Amino acid sequence: MSGADYLARLNPEQRAAVEAVDGPLLVLAGAGTGKTRVLTTRFAHILLQGKAYPSQVLAVTFTNKAAREMRERVAAILGQPAEGLWLGTFHALAARMLRRHAEQVGLNSNFTILDADDQMRLLKQVMDAARIDTKRWPANGLMAVIQRWKDRGLEPNAVTPAEDSDYAGGRATELYVAYQDRLKALNAADFGDLLLHVVTLLRANADILADYHRRFRYILVDEYQDTNLVQYYWLRLLAQGHRNICCVGDDDQSIYSWRGAEIENILRFEKDFPGATIVRLESNYRSTRPILAAASGLIAHNTGRLGKTLRAGRNDADGDKVRIVSMWDSVEEARMVGERIEAARRAGTSLSEIAILVRAGFLNRSFEERLIAIGVPYRIVGGARFYERAEIRDAMAYFRVVAQPADDLAFERIVNLPKRGLGDTAMASMHAIARAESIPLAMAAARALETGAIKNARARAALSELMQGFDRWRAILPVQGHVVMAQTLLDESGYTAMWQQDKSPEAPGRLENLKELVSAMADYESLAAFLEHVALVMENDEAAEGERVSLMTLHGAKGLEFDMVFLPGWEEGVFPSRRSVDEAGDKGLEEERRLAYVGITRARRVAVISHAANRMVYGNWQSQLPSRFLDELPASDVQREGAAQQARPQGSVFAGGGMFAQRPRRMIEAAAWEVKERPAAASVFIVGERVFHQKFGYGRVLAVEEDRLDIAFEKAGEKRLLDRFVEKS
Repeated sequence: MSGADYLARLNPEQRAAVEAVDGPLLVLAGAGTGKTRVLTTRFAHILLQGKAYPSQVLAVTFTNKAAREMRERVAAILGQPAEGLWLGTFHALAARMLRRHAEQVGLNSNFTILDADDQMRLLKQVMDAARIDTKRWPANGLMAVIQRWKDRGLEPNAVTPAEDSDYAGGRATELYVAYQDRLKALNAADFGDLLLHVVTLLRANADILADYHRRFRYILVDEYQDTNLVQYYWLRLLAQGHRNICCVGDDDQSIYSWRGAEIENILRFEKDFPGATIVRLESNYRSTRPILAAASGLIAHNTGRLGKTLRAGRNDADGDKVRIVSMWDSVEEARMVGERIEAARRAGTSLSEIAILVRAGFLNRSFEERLIAIGVPYRIVGGARFYERAEIRDAMAYFRVVAQPADDLAFERIVNLPKRGLGDTAMASMHAIARAESIPLAMAAARALETGAIKNARARAALSELMQGFDRWRAILPVQGHVVMAQTLLDESGYTAMWQQDKSPEAPGRLENLKELVSAMADYESLAAFLEHVALVMENDEAAEGERVSLMTLHGAKGLEFDMVFLPGWEEGVFPSRRSVDEAGDKGLEEERRLAYVGITRARRVAVISHAANRMVYGNWQSQLPSRFLDELPASDVQREGAAQQARPQGSVFAGGGMFAQRPRRMIEAAAWEVKERPAAASVFIVGERVFHQKFGYGRVLAVEEDRLDIAFEKAGEKRLLDRFVEKS
């Protein structure tokens, strides 16, 4: 391809970034501005201009997919594959370096890279040897502490009192030392070690560092805003030679602090590399002008940014304003989203071009059920469907045993969850009794207690407590109802406490999902009705081919784009997340705002933001305050809809307060949405009407009670269902 060909495709900003070859360069690439094109074209341009051989360019990405794409695009511009490239992820390139110099850090060149499972097993061995109570201090919590230290470039001897942790009774650093010693004894490294060891050897060996300075004439870095400290140290060390480092990133899309990313890395680029050139890519080729204006107006409220303003680069940039829809409650919010998806589908929009982006995974549940009810296929991107999550399956197994003591599969799943000391021997005893007497496993467990078949006193006491618990929970069911029973069971069984004590990053989300599960149960008149509903939901064919709506978290949506995007749950405490703001203060709030910016800029043509005045939380309806982010969207670029927004108090209620300052009590009392439960809505169905259900087929309405219907199905018999799960035939 001639020079005119590959440069002619670039706009002036992109071309400036490609041609500014020598010296440090920071490319601030806004959403949809063509950063991948700039990065790959710059790579090819360096080679075509004879500035370096392929082996003299170090190109770093965050994913293998991005590395493959860069390799293919560079080859397309060059007209042939480029051989000998140092192109890959941080970990892949660090591993390549480490194998060349492994002896410098006490390893052999054929060292093993442990996967997550092997890392955890090794750490458990270290903790057992140190006599650490792993029930009180789970191994995955300690692993999170150690990986955080490694992300910050800290070897055990570099952990200062300020960086130390009180995990495991203040023995975390001691265990870190032992863990690293065991790794070296096994000639192994974990993923965190790859960069940590390379940074250590480059700092300690000037000759090795000088060799890499001679080797790499140019360094290219993608997604620089997502780098952590050890990645930053590695890049800075390598760039000290020629200083020809080009970092491409967007400070407004730095949303991974929980994964160790440091936004300060990109903010201090000019200080790290005096005289650096800054090029801003601001022409967005993805979204319409109102969407870009709304996103830019929102992110402008952040102070920790270098600053840029997106503008539409498309010829058809005019479009609808961003909609802000105010709903009475989360049920109506899900109904609204479902109706608009159906309308878009009828108008010709592909379901694959529609996405629902939520702040937290537990919010997906109501949308999943609504889409199932109206027969719209969907997929969960980056995670399991709600009822397929491990913690939900565990809780459902407990509920199934309450409802049906003979459910052996459910009982076996939870009898030792959380850990009750029931090992293989105890389980074998119960199974032997069940087979010999042809009785359910739960009954066999009771018989094992009676006969003393379980020898371990601790395990025997724990199993006895569990069996008594099931008797107690069954007694609660007819008196206080299935919602109270579920809350009590999860607490008394120790299952909730298990996740509360878990220090892994996933644990808070699992607890939120359990709360959402209990909330979901309130929509059903009995435990049996709920269990039947879930069984039907689980039969929804996830593997079905064809177009599907995408459901995912905002974090999982980064890098994707859709014609139509729904952004529900914009309420204080939900988005911005109360936990994020409480833990990180202003920095946490600014990252939440960047996450909102990412969400809006996923939309090409239609963006619908919604919030509910009431949301079911842990089985109770709670009044919700609209997100502060809604007030920060420029009024000229949004269109407000929905009755609930009429009652929304004007002006900010947060000035001068904390991160989640409360409204004065008199304002709360005056708010139209201050309710304790969702008001009953008259059903749109009438007795005798013919209806259709996705699972049960066709039937006729026998009786109507608010939003509940008694239906005689042609093949499935009589059922009682919520009206939102059927449609008129």
